[in-house]
Amino acid sequence: MIALAFGLSACGHKESHPTVADNEGVYVDAGPISYQVQLSRELNPFSQEDRQYLIGTNAAPPKPDEFYFGVFMWAKNESKTPAPTTNSFDIVDTEGNKYYPIAINPQVNPYAWTSQTLAHLQTEPGPDTTASFGPTQGALVLFKLNASAYANRPLTLEINEPGVPKPSSVSLDL
Repeated sequence: MIALAFGLSACGHKESHPTVADNEGVYVDAGPISYQVQLSRELNPFSQEDRQYLIGTNAAPPKPDEFYFGVFMWAKNESKTPAPTTNSFDIVDTEGNKYYPIAINPQVNPYAWTSQTLAHLQTEPGPDTTASFGPTQGALVLFKLNASAYANRPLTLEINEPGVPKPSSVSLDL
């Protein structure tokens, strides 16, 4: 049995993961790329650590009934051919409210998630990068959520892969 598993992995077959996860940390497939939410949490713009994650955003600061929410992602191409990671994420609450990412300039923020083409077994963030060595070990997808999101839990991150009809999803901690 082990020899069969090794033989299949040696042939370049992609390891299969679910497309839906009930908690963070589980690998989910979205097209040819496997994604993992390393961590998600509210970000405090007055915290020394969190302020660094917010560099390079042009969004208006959160209103009194809003807050920043960071989803720190990791991705790996387990297919045999180069494939792009997605840049299409959203968060949905139990009332059906959708939240979309805030743009972050990756030229000034080394934690910013940026869609890129990954070679076979390549990861995002790449090894030896600030995002991979940082405390979250993932690249940041930043959202601004309404305070009502606390009452409308659980939140679900949708990973929308072009050409895939149904998004992959991960239930987020909040």
